[in-house]
Amino acid sequence: MSARTTRRRFAVAAGVSAALLLAGCTGNTPEEVEGDNGDNGNGSTNEQAGSSNDETGETVTIGFSAPAADHGWMAAITTAAQEEAAEFEDVDLRVAEGTNDVNLQISQVETFINEGVDAIVMLPFDGAALTGVALDAMEAGIPVVNVDREFSDPNAARVTILGDNYGMGVSAGEYMCERLGDQPDAVIAEIAGIDNLPLTQDRSQGFADALGECGLEVSNRVAADFTVQGGESATANLLQAAPQIDAIWNHDDDQGVGVMQAIENAGRDEFFVVGGAGSANVMRDIQSGDSLVEATVVYPSTQAADGIRLARLLAQGKAMSDLVEVEVPRLIQLYAPVVTADNVDQYIDSAFES
Repeated sequence: MSARTTRRRFAVAAGVSAALLLAGCTGNTPEEVEGDNGDNGNGSTNEQAGSSNDETGETVTIGFSAPAADHGWMAAITTAAQEEAAEFEDVDLRVAEGTNDVNLQISQVETFINEGVDAIVMLPFDGAALTGVALDAMEAGIPVVNVDREFSDPNAARVTILGDNYGMGVSAGEYMCERLGDQPDAVIAEIAGIDNLPLTQDRSQGFADALGECGLEVSNRVAADFTVQGGESATANLLQAAPQIDAIWNHDDDQGVGVMQAIENAGRDEFFVVGGAGSANVMRDIQSGDSLVEATVVYPSTQAADGIRLARLLAQGKAMSDLVEVEVPRLIQLYAPVVTADNVDQYIDSAFES
């Protein structure tokens, strides 16, 4: 294993630990803390760090902003955030209308700042473009939780919650190495998302790095745009350019609806397909056993829901009770597991609909 993928695996281990701790640390049963309830020297009390965070506290107002729900994963992000907020009597969630207009999203966040909300959870359409207004919120004393697409300045967020885009590529590549590692001339195709997004670049880099570990490489690559129409168009072009393919990795299961339509239209079936993001549609195909799709790599649509939980803790001055540290961590990265027929039952209930 190379130094690059080794570093990635250590990062994943840390991310998994944080993700596993998140559910327990933000709630569940109260814990008993030995000693007094005085200040522990870090500005928090022992009682605060060891108590149940699900207990109703002071009502906090959280502003939420995300891109338009123009595909299943993004729709699931917003829905999960709203459902999570509804679980807490002490959360007043204000949801801005989803938009892919950077200027409109900036104005939405400015409105939250002017209203004096207690915290903001934001999945920016463009992380760099929304960095300035996020910095304004932080300077105004409003903690920002950055979801999925990173700001260009780490100081623009108190907490950042990420999927593992590089890890998605590694997981997909490792699966293909397991399947095709004894075929050094295997023709592997890649259908990416939006090429100018860092997340797409990270996925492609992880995929290439993992394939390189077993002597394989991407032979044909096209980019779509995370939409059904884009997936169908890009795949049609790919199939015309490559008369023989052994395997395809499609970055996104939403655009995968179009990918599979193009494959059907072309009458091609000589390859297998690995998906990306982990939609329920694809998982049902995997369960059926009669689809070209053998696997998909999960990119959790629960990131904003976790963001709501953490924003509530920050606004109420609480910590993650199962951690020794008395502050909420700065970074949480979620794992990118491969879902196959062997483990699909473990993941399908939490999957999103494309």
